[in-house]
Amino acid sequence: MEPSMIVQEFWDRMQARDWRGLGALLAEDVVVEWPVSAERIVGRENFVRVNAEYPEGWSIHVMRVVADGDTVVSEVEVPHRATGVHRVVSLWTVRDGRIAGGREYWTQPGADPSPQWRAAYVQRL
Repeated sequence: MEPSMIVQEFWDRMQARDWRGLGALLAEDVVVEWPVSAERIVGRENFVRVNAEYPEGWSIHVMRVVADGDTVVSEVEVPHRATGVHRVVSLWTVRDGRIAGGREYWTQPGADPSPQWRAAYVQRL
């Protein structure tokens, strides 16, 4: 499978809560970093458990997947009934048909307010 298809399948299995299938897409020693919350998840089992145990009420909407060789970037919207809409940009490294590493930037739209001095130069989304 092409790296971009592996990442698309990753999100599809996440949405389906197919935890065994999700794990099959990950290298055993996968490392995923979440810089916004200053966390690193090491190992397939830990990554699957963090996601499987996340409180229910969420869904996955893949906005785009872009690949350049073994590097794949995905942009995903994750609405959650209780906590609102989240967005994540993920930079994945795919090796030997599995996700070997990633860096994900999770945030909520509007969580980082625009400073007043930029108002003359920007448009609100």
